[in-house]
Amino acid sequence: MASKKMRVVVGLSGGVDSAVTAHLLKQQGHEVVGIFMKNWEDDDDSDYCASNIDFVDAAAVADVLGIEIEHINFAADYKDRVFAEFLREYQAGRTPNPDILCNAEIKFKAFLDHALRLGAEKIATGHYARVRQAPTGLWELLKGLDAGKDQSYFLHRLNQAQLSKTLFPVGELHKTEVRRIAGEIGLPNAKKKDSTGICFIGERPFRDFLNRYIAKAPGPIKSDSGRVIGEHVGLSFYTLGQRQGLGIGGVKAKGAQLKALQAQGMRGAGEHEPWFVARKDLAHNTLWVVQGHDHPWLLSNRLLAQDCSWVAGVAPHLGTMAAKTRYRQADAPCELLASSDAACELHFGQAQWAVTPGQSAVLYDGEVCLGGGVIHACNALTPEAFLPALHA
Repeated sequence: MASKKMRVVVGLSGGVDSAVTAHLLKQQGHEVVGIFMKNWEDDDDSDYCASNIDFVDAAAVADVLGIEIEHINFAADYKDRVFAEFLREYQAGRTPNPDILCNAEIKFKAFLDHALRLGAEKIATGHYARVRQAPTGLWELLKGLDAGKDQSYFLHRLNQAQLSKTLFPVGELHKTEVRRIAGEIGLPNAKKKDSTGICFIGERPFRDFLNRYIAKAPGPIKSDSGRVIGEHVGLSFYTLGQRQGLGIGGVKAKGAQLKALQAQGMRGAGEHEPWFVARKDLAHNTLWVVQGHDHPWLLSNRLLAQDCSWVAGVAPHLGTMAAKTRYRQADAPCELLASSDAACELHFGQAQWAVTPGQSAVLYDGEVCLGGGVIHACNALTPEAFLPALHA
């Protein structure tokens, strides 16, 4: 943390992490100003997205800390820059990660620009990550010290200009310590539940929410043997690796499928193994499912990511590193076989489960987040060569 006393604008969400962030900065002698961002309006009075309640909590925190707070509306920016892309990706059969785009386009662009207009030297948020300036002068994005809360995955698209203006005070702490501090100083939201769900939209019945924007287009659900075993409500409403909500529980493997599973030595083949979404065929509006968590269709040791963003501003050197293909995943050793400013190819020594187009592959060198890109293809989905796209 910089020792120079600065004017720092903190994004106060109403949650405990941003509240403790503001407290720590004020404790260090900085001039702290809070901003509450309203980014969703369509059903803001619902139980799932009540930003007015969050603002009351944020204002109460500001009152306890003795800092100013401003309420600002970025809903139009969010809808144009984040939500529209979110819907386009789902309609294309992919599974996007709106939190990543929201960070890049709203929290560290629209919010940062506004804070700078207010005379801020830095901004701060309650993310569990860290920023460090290397001896070379480059800014590095580091994992948060609390491995269970680390959010660097969601921040991997931040660039040098954004990182140079950003502080993540709680990234140096564990969540238990954050809660302890909040309780000790009497913050009103010290025990408030962590927010989950879609960035700024909240935790809600997702299929019902998506159905308001994307029309249902039912079609067949097929097993890997080609047998029709059910009907889906629309490919946009499913994601690879999904187990719940398929409506085909209890269907047993039969015939050639059973023999294939048994030949692979799969545990419980032929019993009531759970079904998982393995492929989405948009051309034929078909949802393909497989039985068993370790079915080959769910495993990939190679992927191509596009629309890459590198923290250092240039692609990392080829070689051994680690990557995550989804947030709740341990770092997996891999080889960066090819990379450019726009794409990269990764090979994993151990096959990764349910690698999903639309999600992000994020690369790490130890605790340093290098950046990453949007997963475009993997060998489980497209056994044919996909590498020409990398060198186009």
